[in-house]
Amino acid sequence: MLTGMFVEVAASPRTTGAVAAARPGLARRLVRALPPYLYLVPAVAGLVMWVYRPLAQTVQLSFYDWNLLPTTPAVPAGLDKYAQVLGLPEMRDALLNTLWYTLGLLPFSVLLPVAFALLTRAVRGRARDVYRSLIFVPMLVAPVATAAVWRWLLHPEGGVVDRLFGVFGADGPNWFRQPGTALAALILISGWQLLGFSMLVVSAGLAGINAEYGQAAALDGASRWQAARMITLPLLSPSLLFMVLMTVLLSAQWTFPLIDMFTQGGPGTATTNVYYLLWQFGFRNFDTGVASAAAVLFFAGFGVVAAAFLALLNRFSFYDD
Repeated sequence: MLTGMFVEVAASPRTTGAVAAARPGLARRLVRALPPYLYLVPAVAGLVMWVYRPLAQTVQLSFYDWNLLPTTPAVPAGLDKYAQVLGLPEMRDALLNTLWYTLGLLPFSVLLPVAFALLTRAVRGRARDVYRSLIFVPMLVAPVATAAVWRWLLHPEGGVVDRLFGVFGADGPNWFRQPGTALAALILISGWQLLGFSMLVVSAGLAGINAEYGQAAALDGASRWQAARMITLPLLSPSLLFMVLMTVLLSAQWTFPLIDMFTQGGPGTATTNVYYLLWQFGFRNFDTGVASAAAVLFFAGFGVVAAAFLALLNRFSFYDD
C-alpha cells in the first residue's frame, strides 16, 4: 500500500510540473552549447572568404567571356569555354608534363626520404639532428634564391656543372634551352627542395613506431633489413601514402615558380604544366573564362584523384594499435 502511495505521488501533476520547471528551456540549452562552436567561427569565416567564395566565383566566371577589365562587360558564353579548354592543342602537352613532374618527384618524396631517414636513424646524438637539418635546409630557401643559385650552377658557359663536363672533355648542355634537359633540370631542382619536407614527414612517422617491435624481431633472429621490410615499412605506410598523395596533387604547384623563373614553359611547351597553362590563360592572355573553366576541370580531376587515394590510404595503411 505504501509502495502504491509513493508511485502515485511520483506521478502526480505537481511533481511533473516541478521537474519540468527545473529542466532548462531550449533557448538556455542552446546558449550553453554555443561557446565551443564559437571557436570555429574564425576558421569557418576564413574558409568561406578565401576558399569557398573564390571557388564559387571561379565556377561563375567559367560561363562568361571577360578580359578582367572593369570597364568591359562579361558576356555569357555557356559551355563554350569548357569546349575551348578541352580542344586546346597545348593542353595535352601540359597534362603529359604534369605526369612527368609527378613521376619524377616521387623518388624525392618517397624513396630517398625513407633511405635517408633509415640511415640517420642509426646515427646517435647530435649528429642525427645535424644531418636532418642539412637535408631540410633547401626547403627553407626562397624560390628566387634557389633559381639564382641553380642558374649559376647550370650556366652553359662557365657554370660549375659545365666545368665538370669540361674535366671529362665534354661540353655541358644548355640545360634550360633544350627540351630534354629543361624538364629534367626542373624536376631535379624541385626534388632537391622537396626532399627536406619529405624527410621531416618520414622521420615523424618513424618516431611514432614503437622500437620494441624491432627489438623483438632482432631477438627472433631477423636482420636489420628484414625488420625494416616486414615491420618498419608497413607501419610507415600512412606517411608514405600521404606523401604520394601530396606529390600527385601538388607537384604542378611545387614546380610552378621554377617554371616561371627558368623557362616560362619553354622551349615551346616542353616544360609547361597545367597550373602554368592556367596562369597563362588568366594573366597573360586575359581570358578569364578559359582560365576559370580550366581551373574547374583541374579541380574536379584532382578531386577524383584525391578521393581515390584516400580510399587506398584507408585500405592499405597499417597502424600501430
